[in-house]
Amino acid sequence: MRREVVFTIADIPDFKNRLLQWATQFRELSWLDSNRHQDRFGAFEGLLAVDAQSELRTGVTDAFKKLQAYQKSNPDWLFGYLSYDLKNDVEALTSHNHDGLCFPELHFFCPKKVVAIKGDQAWFYYAHAVQNDIEADFDSIRAQRTDFPKKPTVSKDIRIKMRIFKDEYHRRAKQLLRHIHRGDLYEANFCQEFYAENTRIDPLRTYLKLNSISKAPFSCFLRLNERYLLCASPERYLKKHGQTVISQPIKGTAKRAKDVARDNALKKALEQDEKERAENIMIVDLVRNDLSKTALSGSVTVEALCEVTSFEQVHQMISTVSAKVHNDQDPVTLLKNTFPMGSMTGAPKVSAMQIIETLESFKRGVYSGAVGYFTPSGDFDFNVVIRSILYNDTNRYVSFSVGSAITAKAVPEKEYEECLLKAKAMRQVLEDTPLKTVRSDASLNN
Repeated sequence: MRREVVFTIADIPDFKNRLLQWATQFRELSWLDSNRHQDRFGAFEGLLAVDAQSELRTGVTDAFKKLQAYQKSNPDWLFGYLSYDLKNDVEALTSHNHDGLCFPELHFFCPKKVVAIKGDQAWFYYAHAVQNDIEADFDSIRAQRTDFPKKPTVSKDIRIKMRIFKDEYHRRAKQLLRHIHRGDLYEANFCQEFYAENTRIDPLRTYLKLNSISKAPFSCFLRLNERYLLCASPERYLKKHGQTVISQPIKGTAKRAKDVARDNALKKALEQDEKERAENIMIVDLVRNDLSKTALSGSVTVEALCEVTSFEQVHQMISTVSAKVHNDQDPVTLLKNTFPMGSMTGAPKVSAMQIIETLESFKRGVYSGAVGYFTPSGDFDFNVVIRSILYNDTNRYVSFSVGSAITAKAVPEKEYEECLLKAKAMRQVLEDTPLKTVRSDASLNN
């Protein structure tokens, strides 16, 4: 049993900054931030977990089975991630592309200390071993500095490399289109990696800068020992609350404009774009099919179709699909039956995953996987890991990846431009100047 104490907070943004600064002393840290987005499915303004009392790290083999056993033996708060390459545990697939980050395929921990921000209150949920720390920790949090002094060991001139260049992207996108035109698949999410080697960053300052630019509803700062995820995701993968399961796939992106009239025109154009709507609807059908594997008969419902939501840097087309499940439905089985999410794979899902594995030049790992938490009652909420920077401090390797949906109507030039638009925020926080590209293969033309 955990001890619960509630404090009323006068200034929530200030408290969140101090809370996160305080949390960086721990080697296991998960911070989930809604950035004050009004989401009718959301439970928290912010949710922090630190200091593991137990953890699960594993490769692909039987990963979901191991997570299921871990969750059942620890009916408590659990925080962590599912990497995209757990597809190989769900289906007879493989991953052999380059991996510079070297994250485990799955990593969860049961924290000693949990702090949830709801409205103007901070709820402290502390395990028995540390239950007497609550008041002292609260005082320590309030005493934290908020100027976040810069670490002296960070790299001053980060040199970003591209795993593939524009002409090679076009060649591979056209190859993917050939698969689509001959009926091997209808849609596939094709991704590319940007990376920096022999580089040190300040993870917290980098996350705060990324979050200030994006202000996304599913942002997170995750530290698991020497590995970090700095995430500004706008997308929910899957949420379970009681008997209700919610998925909110995103497909369809348009840039923002400073001029209000121009911005509204871009939003309207996205709402009416046949290609973008087709992309979204195909993924909605895939999500409906995934949810039906465990849903009560006739309960899968499309609550919202192709709604456009505006974020700091882009407009996005979002649909909401819900379903009902049995009271005793195993939560990990729900995740396994829908993983990886359709918005990051394609349709049909298995064919899409097989083909994009041969065309992409890097192992996705945590990118396009999911980060989230389980509650003691077995509910959960997970995002889609996009608009994110991944960092391995031991390897001194920094990576961010972006992708777009390729359909029969896709134009490689436009898809490439969409990728660069999505990469903009990550580039901004890592470099103070426009993107400097360094060839990773001298045979590729710019």
